[in-house]
Amino acid sequence: MECVMGIDIGTGGARVLIVAGDGRVIASAGAEYPLLSPRPGWAEQDPCMWWEASARAISECLARAGDGSGRRAIEQVEVVAVGLTGQMHGSVFLDSHGDTLGNAILWCDGRTEEQCEQITDIVGGSRLVDLTLNRALPGFTAPKVIWLRENAPETYSVVRKILLPKDYVRYRLTGSLATDVSDASGTLLFDVAGRRWSDEMLGALGIPRAWLPECFESPEVVAHVSRAAAAETGLSPGIPVVAGAGDQAAGAVGNSIIRQGQASCVLGTSGVLFWSCDTPAHDREARLHSFCHAVPGKWHLMGVTLAAGGSLRWFRDTLCESEKERARLEGVDEYELITALAERAEPGSEGLVFLPYLSGERTPYSDPKARGAFIGLSLRHSRAHMARSVLEGVALSLLDCMELAREIGVDTARVYASGGGARSALWRSILADCFGAEVARVGVDEGPAYGAAILASVGVGMFDCVDDACRQFVKETGSVMNPCVERVEIYKRLHSIYRPLYGALRDFYERDAEFVSYASGMICARR
Repeated sequence: MECVMGIDIGTGGARVLIVAGDGRVIASAGAEYPLLSPRPGWAEQDPCMWWEASARAISECLARAGDGSGRRAIEQVEVVAVGLTGQMHGSVFLDSHGDTLGNAILWCDGRTEEQCEQITDIVGGSRLVDLTLNRALPGFTAPKVIWLRENAPETYSVVRKILLPKDYVRYRLTGSLATDVSDASGTLLFDVAGRRWSDEMLGALGIPRAWLPECFESPEVVAHVSRAAAAETGLSPGIPVVAGAGDQAAGAVGNSIIRQGQASCVLGTSGVLFWSCDTPAHDREARLHSFCHAVPGKWHLMGVTLAAGGSLRWFRDTLCESEKERARLEGVDEYELITALAERAEPGSEGLVFLPYLSGERTPYSDPKARGAFIGLSLRHSRAHMARSVLEGVALSLLDCMELAREIGVDTARVYASGGGARSALWRSILADCFGAEVARVGVDEGPAYGAAILASVGVGMFDCVDDACRQFVKETGSVMNPCVERVEIYKRLHSIYRPLYGALRDFYERDAEFVSYASGMICARR
């Protein structure tokens, strides 16, 4: 049976799927790796861990597709193409031998605020948006390159290639250096409207064009599995590998968000609202991201809340030991217990408001110094109120993104939800009430990896185009949350309280960041 494979290099681990030509997931596997934070606000990973985890997950996935042995699995299931996706914006620096130069700096790293200001000053704010359709944000790739040049000049002097996370795994899988238009859009070095590297941006920032890989449309075959990688993974050598896509564009393909006006909401570590567009567009201040879609000739808008599922994970790890222990003893999902706890509280959490800025914020506030908060705590509030407030706070932050899109005429009556957080019926219901729109689910939770598999199927001619493949692969579950008129009004009023809080706390965030830096310096000095 001919199948395709999708590989997702996520922030928390690698995920691999084998998908049949009719869209059925034949097998899946994953392998985790750590997130490193050597200083406050920093986020790094060792790229070699991505490859090691991917190789393990590929081998395990092949074994699960058969009777438990990798060899037998390959005989029963023929993988005819591989698609790649992964976390965007991360910077992998390679030397002339193709070896990594330290850890990759990730999308959620906040160290480059100063470099973002430099880029804006050098290029000019309006010209920057003209060239890239985006503002300079700390998570993007270009500021990280500048940071390396200014803070690690010896390392910078031996850099010869810059890759994005999934593209490093492709390099280890095939030996080839390549990227795709959707992932390249998040580097701030890309002409998004023209779907090519921007010579003007590269020249202005002094970054050699030779350091960047060739860029392709997402379904294009760009390389083949090498013999060395085949020996590590169990894949057959010579299998075609397509360009793939950034995780959000691939996830949108996995949810069939590929036509004008369609929208999705992904509740993973981050929360993302995504709109497919036929033409490049941006809001007045470029607060929404405007990137190339994984569908040739399409673009997309995107708003990002940096800590969505990440906020719920923090709540679990910090305040839910009893639920974790019960989940362990009863063999149930700990998040189901936490959302059941949240259901005990009424909509609005009796005025308790949660700001989900645990990793800084991206949209609509580009502020790595922003921090989370519970505001309005009283003696009446319990853990149930706090749990619900976390879910509501994330939904309200996504509503901020939704309102930016509505300002430029992009709206939808239905949003397709995916990601781990979308498994919660309560969270989907809160989103529907906050958005004032239907929230539906599709039949597969494996969004990005599934989308990468769809792109692979198009690349090897199983389908003529991405649209045709999505019609075959993607099915709705029939689970639709409709907004409740009364709750919509509650959340409108709650959002009017939520919205000004960032502005009220912005000076505090600045002073707090200065204090953390001062205190860290004093502690280091004592050591």
